[in-house]
Amino acid sequence: MKFGIHNPSFVFGPDPADAFDALKAKAQWAENHGFTWFSVMDHLIQIPPVGAADEPFIEGWTALSALAAVTSRIRLATLASSVAYRNPAHLAKIAAGVDLISRGRLTLGIGAGWFETEYRQYGWEFPERSAVRIRQLEEAVRLILAMWKDRRTSFDGKYFHVQDAILEPKPAQRPHPPIMIAGGGEQLTLRVVARLADACNVSGDPAGVKHKFDILRRHCEAEQRPYQAIEKTNIISFLLAPDEAALAAKRRRLDVAQSFPGFAGTVAGVTDLIGQYQDAGVDTLISSVFKNDTETLELLASDVIPRFR
Repeated sequence: MKFGIHNPSFVFGPDPADAFDALKAKAQWAENHGFTWFSVMDHLIQIPPVGAADEPFIEGWTALSALAAVTSRIRLATLASSVAYRNPAHLAKIAAGVDLISRGRLTLGIGAGWFETEYRQYGWEFPERSAVRIRQLEEAVRLILAMWKDRRTSFDGKYFHVQDAILEPKPAQRPHPPIMIAGGGEQLTLRVVARLADACNVSGDPAGVKHKFDILRRHCEAEQRPYQAIEKTNIISFLLAPDEAALAAKRRRLDVAQSFPGFAGTVAGVTDLIGQYQDAGVDTLISSVFKNDTETLELLASDVIPRFR
């Protein structure tokens, strides 16, 4: 199993001007401590329940382009770009640039979008039916792949259109950067994964994740696509401490809700849980660390990851 870090918050200290320096340090630390993946959220405002809506938040692709220049090995990704937030031809161009800057380390994480509050604030149309957003997602991925492959691209879809569009230079990776589709919708989203994606990202407990992967396998069979060709990733929020007493103190200090939507526990507990995710078929486990807790990161690197090598 491989391990990644997802950065859900840009609050590292009292001064928002220091946020990128802290993000850079976090990504460089991850690169040097056994993690193979570093992703950022692609939102314009913070999402519940991660933090307050008005907290400082760096635009995802801006952050990735800067991280591409100050890291050298770790894979970089958005988790995940909403299909509505950029014209997909423009997104293909942005992603190609980040792939070139990083020398071929980009994974384009993309999803159908869900955060209606953000759509309203920034003036994007929010289709109420998730099926419409998922169809937009599939069409966008097809357009992005065409832009990365073709010398010039003409595309006349239901939602997106380009005419004789040029994208040069092409991405560094061949045949193209991996596309990871986020979401676990069983009837539509996972079918799009089977058709078009190189990786998927789902969330949930180990039994729920295994169920999603079983559905994905059936969609792959229907699409005549090798199931093993798709990297299976799972994201989960962690808060760790060396023992129960330290965990209780940390929960009080960080004001962790009893309904914490992740795993708050000890090294022994998280090791058992990760083993269950491994048995469920997860290839890469992506850790979203609550409130950028340094000790959680250090315990993952020193006490957890070595047990899965």
